[in-house]
Amino acid sequence: MGGLRPDYERLLRPLVGDRLLLDEPLARYTVARLGGPADAVAIVHSGAELLKAAQLAWAEGWPVRILGGGANVLISDAGFRGLVIVNHARLVNVSFSGLVYAMSGANLIGVVRQCIERRLAGLEWAIGIPGTLGGAVVNNAGAHGGDMAGCVNKAVVATPEDGMHEWPLERLEYAYRDSALKRRETPFVVVAAELRLTSDADPDALRARADEFTAHRKRTQPPGASLGSMFKNPPGDYAGRLIEAAGLKGARAGGVIISPVHANFFINTGGGAAADYHALIRLAQDTVRERFGVSLELEIELLGEGLESA
Repeated sequence: MGGLRPDYERLLRPLVGDRLLLDEPLARYTVARLGGPADAVAIVHSGAELLKAAQLAWAEGWPVRILGGGANVLISDAGFRGLVIVNHARLVNVSFSGLVYAMSGANLIGVVRQCIERRLAGLEWAIGIPGTLGGAVVNNAGAHGGDMAGCVNKAVVATPEDGMHEWPLERLEYAYRDSALKRRETPFVVVAAELRLTSDADPDALRARADEFTAHRKRTQPPGASLGSMFKNPPGDYAGRLIEAAGLKGARAGGVIISPVHANFFINTGGGAAADYHALIRLAQDTVRERFGVSLELEIELLGEGLESA
């Protein structure tokens, strides 16, 4: 860890100044409030800073990961050996014509609210989804019958081999909570995205629809520090139903519990650790497989040392 530190200082300090943090705990950057230290954290405030920080890391051969809202990732208690770029590039441009251009660090719920105020329909389903636009684009986030595949016009993506290019919807190859980006095994960064929505909608009707989705989420999903939905729904079924049917609602490991409200949400009740989450992930997968012959696939991302693929 110490061997790389001079390079972090020399190359990143001129770019982000005091927003470069060494041996920085990652818990403060995640919704579940856990995660050990990264060798370095660079907080970027613009698309240019995001791109430059990623390019520096690629050129130097550093392990690098992007964090947006930290809502869909489990970070190891041992942390991450490399650079974590915390994406605060949040500029949003919403037109009345139906086009929305936003940087990948924009808060997704904030984008929804701006669209409603501009009378744009088609993104209300995302009113309760935490995290950033970039994470939503990569994961094809969705709820209430809508998803990013139905909204994205194109994404601006940078890779080490090709530089920065626009990826049209077809190239993203969206599937259920999946995309060509999520399946990609080599580095990339989503810099921005353009959405195409329906213009000139009734803002009162849009607000009412968003309020309905918010109320439904509050009725059916638990409050507290969670990672969001833990597993993808298997074809023709629901992960939460299977975990509940396996008798695991309320199961606990350390400070983490499988929610008694919705079994596909694991809650940090206080003092929880990534190892606790990982133990419950294994328990749910093993029990559901044994009882029902179904393999639950993670919807969240595992990041850092000691979290072998679940």
